[in-house]
Amino acid sequence: MRVRSSDNRLDIPLGLEHTGTDKRHKRGSDHDRASTPAFCVITVTKRRSPISVSASSTSAESSFGPAPTPSPLLEAKDLCVFRGDRLVLDGVSLSLRAGDAMLLTGPNGAGKSTLLRVLAGLRVPDSGQLAWCGQSIFEDRAAHAERVAYIGHQDALKPGLSVTENLHLFARPGARMADALDAMDLRALADLPARMLSAGQKRRTALTRVLLAQAPLWLLDEPSLGLDSAAITLLGNAMAAHRARGGVLIATTHVPLPLDNSCALDLPGATDPRPFGAYEGDDT
Repeated sequence: MRVRSSDNRLDIPLGLEHTGTDKRHKRGSDHDRASTPAFCVITVTKRRSPISVSASSTSAESSFGPAPTPSPLLEAKDLCVFRGDRLVLDGVSLSLRAGDAMLLTGPNGAGKSTLLRVLAGLRVPDSGQLAWCGQSIFEDRAAHAERVAYIGHQDALKPGLSVTENLHLFARPGARMADALDAMDLRALADLPARMLSAGQKRRTALTRVLLAQAPLWLLDEPSLGLDSAAITLLGNAMAAHRARGGVLIATTHVPLPLDNSCALDLPGATDPRPFGAYEGDDT
């Protein structure tokens, strides 16, 4: 199988906040790129061509390990994923360092949730490479699971258990329950059964589970679902604190999220119906 590359490159300063809804980016020259200390490079490509993003960051020293170095923590190269005969992800590449944040945008069915599942180690790509600190995550998927905090569309709460009891199922050693409850304004609901929570309260509980995971890599699939403006502010504070500790964050969204100095990867989706084997020996 061969995946064609593209030379259409677009440099976007990280000093701007990208939500995936503002397309007014300026194409920079080589000189402009060289004089910008922190930038996100997005390669915009046609169908069946790679999509790649790399982001640089000037984060503070990480509490998850030594101070950040030029080497990326999370790196993906030419990821391709099929769902049946449909090509969902087509040559996606990204590189994120400590403190980096990325927003995944695109239409429904573009593969945003699929990409998060691949990055979490829950789905093996049909081709491509995925590494943490230079080591393939598929060499030790259990170790990768320890470094990931993942939240999907479902809140995954046991209705008969209280908020605190649900959270204790996922809290890792060293996690501070009281601080996590306060971060999502759940202290008053701590003893309430999950079945009695509103949709927004359930989502805040699920996000609190992410805080208690003590994981350096957050993968958030539409984390703002059901949240009011006050809760979105709490989410923004939690994401900022995670990045300040040297954590990495990738979130899918259809709406603006409170993420400063982040880069955006817009997935256009790939719809070629040809089966996987049809690409073998395709030089065009």
